[in-house]
Amino acid sequence: MDFATPIGIGVALVAIMVSMIMDGGNPASLIAPSSMLLIFGGTIGVTMATVRLKDMSMLIGGIKSAMLAKAPVAEESIADLVKYAEVARKEGLLVLESAAKDIEDPFMKKGLQMVVDGSDPEVIRMILEGDIDSMKARHKAAGKIFKDMGGYAPTIGILGTVMGLVHVLQNLSNPSTLGPAISAAFTATLWGVMTANVIWLPIEGKLHRMGELEVKAKQLTLDGILAIQEGSAPRIVEQQLLTYLAPKDREALEAAKAASKKKAA
Repeated sequence: MDFATPIGIGVALVAIMVSMIMDGGNPASLIAPSSMLLIFGGTIGVTMATVRLKDMSMLIGGIKSAMLAKAPVAEESIADLVKYAEVARKEGLLVLESAAKDIEDPFMKKGLQMVVDGSDPEVIRMILEGDIDSMKARHKAAGKIFKDMGGYAPTIGILGTVMGLVHVLQNLSNPSTLGPAISAAFTATLWGVMTANVIWLPIEGKLHRMGELEVKAKQLTLDGILAIQEGSAPRIVEQQLLTYLAPKDREALEAAKAASKKKAA
């Protein structure tokens, strides 16, 4: 699991609260139910108006994905594909049918099953690239929801502040209430800006990054499957797939393999 997003949001909120205390403020003054209702309810409502009702089901899923994200591990995919390349090289492609039954990754399982079925390489590429494009579209739709919320929240906050100031102007005859009323009015703007920049936009950014990593992982798998079908040597398959890793990751993987061989010897 990658907990960078919840940790980052937590650090940002703590920094905001501590800085407020250092300036002599009271964080409890930010707990304004009316402002929070306006910001969260208004932002979700306006965002809902821009998409299909079905699309809003991605709101909870997107938050969960960002908070508890599990990035695909390219090294594991490479190891699996090289193993299948060795099996196919020694025993033939048909042997992969039994191996494919135990594969947890649906994308890899689907690709290897098509290889076993003798599908044309171009057909395999077309179908799997179609799956990748569909995944990109889903990620884009989920990211758009949070990006829109990040754009609407500050404006809803300004609306709340204007509403509060209207209330202030209606009660000028009572000077003792002006200070708290003005403070409450600006709380809406604070919540709008804070939720946009501390919650919604960071989540959108995390989903975008996780989408990039998943696309890269599936593209790696696609290339490995096609290389296996072509009958490439396992070593060639491995070298081809290692190009997807950063140089330092390649070095770490090679070091781990060398250490494993040394231990086995």
